[in-house]
Amino acid sequence: MSLYERYERVFAHVPRPFAFLDMDHLDANIAYVQRYLRDKKIRIATKSVRSLGVLKYIANHFPSFTGWMTFSVSETVFLLKNGFDDCLLGYPTVETEEILQLLPYMRVGKKVIFMVDSLETWERLQQIGKQHEIVFSICLDINVSTNFPFLYFGTKRSPLTEKVALSDLLKKGLTLKNTRVVGVMGYEAQIAGVGDRPHEKWKRGIMPTLKKASTKEVSKWRKAAVEMTEQIAGKLEFVNGGGSGSLLWTAEQEEVTEITVGSAFYFPALFDQHHSLPLKPAAGFGLRVTRQPEQRIIVCHGGGYTASGALSTDKFPQVYLPKGLHYLTNEGPGEVQTPLKATDQIPAIGDTVYFRHAKAGELCERFQLLHTCRGDQLEGQFRTYRGEGECFL
Repeated sequence: MSLYERYERVFAHVPRPFAFLDMDHLDANIAYVQRYLRDKKIRIATKSVRSLGVLKYIANHFPSFTGWMTFSVSETVFLLKNGFDDCLLGYPTVETEEILQLLPYMRVGKKVIFMVDSLETWERLQQIGKQHEIVFSICLDINVSTNFPFLYFGTKRSPLTEKVALSDLLKKGLTLKNTRVVGVMGYEAQIAGVGDRPHEKWKRGIMPTLKKASTKEVSKWRKAAVEMTEQIAGKLEFVNGGGSGSLLWTAEQEEVTEITVGSAFYFPALFDQHHSLPLKPAAGFGLRVTRQPEQRIIVCHGGGYTASGALSTDKFPQVYLPKGLHYLTNEGPGEVQTPLKATDQIPAIGDTVYFRHAKAGELCERFQLLHTCRGDQLEGQFRTYRGEGECFL
């Protein structure tokens, strides 16, 4: 029985459109991450999962689990309210009213760590901490992008790109007594988030060379940043690196104590561009075929769930199953209708076409439930954040 036939059989009575999670594939992906973590702890990126039930399921498989990387204060409050602990806010925040909502949890011992890369955000935390007599734990986000003479290779996020900027921030920030530095994060986005086989053909020849050259710079700068921070601020509790797309390399880096992993568990379509990741597509969605305007063209109801990032067709959902279906160039995935051209098997009206979202957690913003299967059995459901009535970003 093919995978398409299995899904059609398992999900036969689930109303379309629907999102699904193949638990066999999720377990295989968990096993892969377990195998290559080496001696590092794992922090799970909640934005790439966006389901309380799935987050708990994944964490329970890792003895080295150390906590969560969250993506907003309101999401962090939601997680703490539901019993989660040890949340590293992955991005700076200046939302005072939301930060105040965290204080009751912090006062009873819940661990929350704030991301800082500027004196402005550091001072804002100091102001709140002093006013409410609480000490905030801080992680410094250093920028490990590589600025080659001919190309900036990485992301434009943190301004902490070199020693002088980091030293200056540390010296000023450490005078703020209602905060303490506990960690450093150096996320190598240009290695973890950029595939070895990019969508644009012109990049394929140069990308492996750029990534290899960049790893040397990342390692050198991150080690130096950790050493400097510990000299000025004292011993750190953790050094965070990541993520899914650089797991093997990051696990070899001496200065890193924990790796953030998220997308590896669902293995969305964009990660097909990483040839070093033998993972299995675990999450996706199914649409009903409702029309057939021409002999080799069918129309699905729904489908326009395009991913974030630089505009290009690799942000479209990938037509997954059955094989041999392609978007029409002048239409793509539509708001409520998606036409597809068939070069092989042609699904009939009433059949299902299965898709994979380009990114991991964004799929869950479109569906309230993840219907789960194991083998050829429908197993149950996990509610997504959306299904819990939540919307954070």
